[in-house]
Amino acid sequence: MFQRDLKIGEKLEHHILKKIQKSYPKARKIEGYFKDYDIYVEELGIRIEVKQDIKSQHTGNYVIETSFNGKPSALSTTKADYWVIYDGECEIWTTPWRIKKAVKGLKQATFTGKGDTKSKTAYLCPKERIKKTAEFVYEIHR
Repeated sequence: MFQRDLKIGEKLEHHILKKIQKSYPKARKIEGYFKDYDIYVEELGIRIEVKQDIKSQHTGNYVIETSFNGKPSALSTTKADYWVIYDGECEIWTTPWRIKKAVKGLKQATFTGKGDTKSKTAYLCPKERIKKTAEFVYEIHR
């Protein structure tokens, strides 16, 4: 399960990278395990984290992780300047600061995700809260 999800995530990262490279050809994906961010846009000195949450189409919430296996992760430790959240219907381009603003006042939940062996703590944030604070929302029309 983890390896399959990893391949899906890498495919999405390459898709986002190709979009960025149209304007910034020196942009590159960070290969291998690197938890700080996924893409570096050299021309701008910008770091981008790419997240995927297809299940949000059914739940109406994005999972915004803050710890994994009892250790700070994701939103708590990100070094990215921007996050791109893809849910199968749209790409949301936003900043960690804007995400923190969107989750303010929400309670966190602790659970073990499908395919995980360790628990995570995360905000279950209504999609519209993230979209309202986002810098850019690109709707995907099929």
